[in-house]
Amino acid sequence: MAKTPGAGRTKTRLSPPLSPQEATELGCCFLRDMTANLALAARSVPIDPFVAFAPAGSETDFAGVVQPDTGFVLADGSLPAPAGISGLGICLLQAVSSLLARGYGAVALLNADSPNLPTALLIEAARMLCARQQPVVLGPSSDGGYYLIGMRRAYADLFREIDWSSARVADQTRARVAGLALDLVELEPWYDVDDAASLRALIADLREPSGAAAPYPAAATRHFILTGSIAERLQAHLDARPHSILIP
Repeated sequence: MAKTPGAGRTKTRLSPPLSPQEATELGCCFLRDMTANLALAARSVPIDPFVAFAPAGSETDFAGVVQPDTGFVLADGSLPAPAGISGLGICLLQAVSSLLARGYGAVALLNADSPNLPTALLIEAARMLCARQQPVVLGPSSDGGYYLIGMRRAYADLFREIDWSSARVADQTRARVAGLALDLVELEPWYDVDDAASLRALIADLREPSGAAAPYPAAATRHFILTGSIAERLQAHLDARPHSILIP
């Protein structure tokens, strides 16, 4: 799932400490690494990578950013959606429905914000979707959302009345899965990089990986971050932020 790269619409919560152009370049590095990671996973399991993009007609803007064998499917929220589905949910449902309509037996939606996501988690998701009859595969994020959701049918209820961009997204999705009596498979949690704090966590992992699963090396992101002054400016930005004071 990705917006067309562009200053002012890519990684806006990272500007500052990054300039709008730097935030755009970082977002491009994320896409380059994530599509390369999908290509790596596709050597082990049957995966056809796509960018579910918006706005319409902007596919050429991804040239040179994503892997050459990456397909494109429109996910701009332009298709009608059932009642109770709004915002990001419309785009997610559109992407699932469009890819299933092309004849795929399962679809997994992946964020564009986890450049060092372990390849093993992508492989596990694909294997679970292939092996089970009614699975929903969920990769929960540390912020309460999810970095991946996979299914074999376009279950509109999974996107209904979800408080997008909140810490309740994963729990609300689990409740929708339970309501449909589907088989929920959860992957190891990972994190999105969409603000200064999560960028600091990414920088630390790129320098010294941690976690149960081996992170993807994210070569493009690592080169962009660690060869510039981004880490230093990020720390200065975090140090300069006002701290909350609790008054009893």
